[in-house]
Formats: sequence, C-alpha cells, structure tokens
Amino acid sequence: MCERGGSLASPTTMSSLLGFTNSCITVRSDEIVAVEHFGEFKGIKGPGLHVLGFDIFGIFWNYRSVSARIEENRVRCETKTLDNVFVTISVSVQQQVMPESARDALYKLTSPASQIDAYVANVIRGAVPKLTLDQVFVQKDEIADTVSEGLSKKMAEFGYVIHSVLLTDVDPAANVKAAMNDINASRRLREAANDRAEAEKILRVKAAEGEAEAKFLQGQGIARQRGAIIDGLKKSLGEAEQSITPERVSELLLITQYFDTLEKMASGTATTIFLPHQAGGIADVANQMRAGMLQAQAANQ
Repeated sequence: MCERGGSLASPTTMSSLLGFTNSCITVRSDEIVAVEHFGEFKGIKGPGLHVLGFDIFGIFWNYRSVSARIEENRVRCETKTLDNVFVTISVSVQQQVMPESARDALYKLTSPASQIDAYVANVIRGAVPKLTLDQVFVQKDEIADTVSEGLSKKMAEFGYVIHSVLLTDVDPAANVKAAMNDINASRRLREAANDRAEAEKILRVKAAEGEAEAKFLQGQGIARQRGAIIDGLKKSLGEAEQSITPERVSELLLITQYFDTLEKMASGTATTIFLPHQAGGIADVANQMRAGMLQAQAANQ
C-alpha cells in the first residue's frame, strides 16, 4: 500500500490493508519525513516514492513528517522601558528545518513555536528595559539583531536555522502616544514662535537701518540744498558778496526754509490748516534770530 506524507509538524502512523503487504510512502517536495520501524528511527526520506518493506496491519512501519518550508512565528511581548513606559513589542521570526538536522527537529522539540516565543520574549525583556522609549524606536534593528544572534545559536541545537528576525512594531499605551504627540506639537509651536519672533526682529532691524539711511541721505540733500541756496544768493549779490555776514546768510536760509514749510503744508493731505501768519512775522523771526546770535556772541566774549 502507498500513502502520502502526513500534515506539517505532526506525527502520522501509516495505515495498511488487512493482511500481509509491502508498504511504501510518497513524500512531497515541501516535506521531510522520518521513517520508524517498530518505533525505532531508521532514517530521513526526501521527496519521492519510497518502498519501506513488508508490513502487517501497519505495525512494522510508521513515519513522522515536518515542513521543509520557511515558516514564520509572530511574537508579541509586553515589557517596560527605562523611562517606565509599558510597550508591546511585535517580533516576526522566520525559521526553517535544516535537512541534515531533521531528526533533531522532529524528536527533540514538542513545540518549536513555543520554544521560539519563550526565547524571544526572554531576550526582549532583557534588552528593552535598558533603553528609553525613544531609544527603542531608534534602535529597533539593533534589538532585532540581538534576538537573531541568540536565537540562531539556541535553535541550531534543535535542527532549525533562523533566517531573519524583524522587530515589526513598538506599541506604547494610548495615553503615552497622546502625550508624545502633545510634546511634539508643543515643541513645534515653540520653534514656530521663535522663528516668527526672529523674523519680526530682522524686519524691524532692516526697517530701522533703512530709515536711518533715508534720514542720512535726506540730511545730505538738505545740506546740499542750503549750500546751493547760499551760492545762488552770493552770485545774485555780485560785488556785494564780500559784505554778506554769516548772520545775514542764516537769516536768508531761515526765511527760505519758512516758505518751504508753508509750501509743504499747502500740498499736504489735510483739507484745512489753521496757521497764524502775518507778513511782518518774517521780520520778527529774523529779529529774534539776530538777537539770539548777538547774545551768544556776548556770552562768548
């Protein structure tokens, strides 16, 4: 009688027809089969058809099978970080039976998945409490490498090779997530306020510099304007230029500036301006300025 290999990772006993018969089994390409004769291990059979020999009612021969594919174990482990935050760590372990060590994989372990889960949880609970929550997020690959290194050595004793260990998720409590989001939002708002204040400061400095430069240029323009007025007055007087005193020049400049002021006021945006003004007021202004200059000269003497 011929019979196919059994389910993955579960022992299967061959059945037989009533009477005496020769037994054979068919092993699939994704299986590794261990053959037993009267319960004693006789060898590992690869894919294909295998004739076992004479059997009576399935008493002589039986077999155990295990998957030759890469399998995945997903482990979830809750632990505490260095800053006293409880997190749930999700780890994905990909392992495979080594064909040359299939006997150990079949006979040494009752539940390989449970063994892997226990070892991963042990390593995680030893590594994560030494790190803060932020460091756990940053050092996910380092933690996975630590688990992979230790797990590979341990599972090699039982005929398994560990292909990869991935730390797929770090899940803190919901209130911790909310607090982290609040901290991040507050930090960003603070940085935005600092940037806004710095921008306003730069704008004010630039405005002040521009205003200072404008006033400087305005002063230069006024000085040149007055110089041009003085030169014009001197030229208009002709030969009498030598008889013009500084006091007289100052009076002329004052009168000229007075009329410039009236002109600017007239061209302003206001519709009505009340300004006391008399024709003789100019003479009064000139007399006051002259008297002030004479008093200053007397004080200096």
